[in-house]
Amino acid sequence: MASYKRMPEITMQDVEGVMLRTAYWEKPDGSDALPLVFFNGIGANLELTLALGDMFPDREILTFDVPGVGLSPVTQWPYRHWMAARWARKLSDRLGFDVVDVMGVSWGGALAQQFAFQYRNRVNRLILCATSSGMTMIPGRPASLSRMVDTRRYTDPEFMRENFATLYGDMADESAGRHIDGLLPPDPKGYIYQLLAFAGWSSLPFIRFLKMPTLVMMGDKDTIVPLVNGQILSWALPDARLHVVEGGGHLFLVTRAAETADVINGFLCGPALRAAKAA
Repeated sequence: MASYKRMPEITMQDVEGVMLRTAYWEKPDGSDALPLVFFNGIGANLELTLALGDMFPDREILTFDVPGVGLSPVTQWPYRHWMAARWARKLSDRLGFDVVDVMGVSWGGALAQQFAFQYRNRVNRLILCATSSGMTMIPGRPASLSRMVDTRRYTDPEFMRENFATLYGDMADESAGRHIDGLLPPDPKGYIYQLLAFAGWSSLPFIRFLKMPTLVMMGDKDTIVPLVNGQILSWALPDARLHVVEGGGHLFLVTRAAETADVINGFLCGPALRAAKAA
């Protein structure tokens, strides 16, 4: 596994009887940047987020494995996005987060939208990467989607390397190799629960309430969540801009990490931040 300058503290947290494996990067000395709450993609364990500390060196960061992913135990019953958003809010409260910036990738982009809706007075800025409005999305290529449900992508590194470009639209370079090596297979029931949480969910009924400045980032070679989904989001959100990663696939956050971090940091540190007031 790759080494990074900033590593998180990883703990198990009991939130309303649900055990969540949580990663927290402490606030650097002298920084006045807002904390960043990060939501990961489907089946993606927090080991795949370890680069966040170096990508955003001036920020406190919080992320967690949802139930059944990574080392978070699976719940007895399915859950919905509004429940996972509440878990994130309670974890934020424990860390003393008041107003935060929120970022989500793919499945986590849907959860980021839900969090921003439920706690919109606590969200300063929103970053949505390789994601969509939910069940109303334009689907990706059948070849990519069929491989998404193949469990070998979690258990067989060679299968992942051979099918990486077909799966994500990205090249299987060194950064992709680090991603593959960091994968932990999710609990099968936990993976199904993530799919069920997404089923029937859409942000379109409430998206006009998300008035915080929003950056939508999409890869134009994404075979899972095509670019048109980001165009729909940027059109529907009241204060959004769309950034297209040319040549980027679904995992541009991994394969184009430096470029992506520059764009996001520029957005987060840009002028005219909305004055958010804690709920």
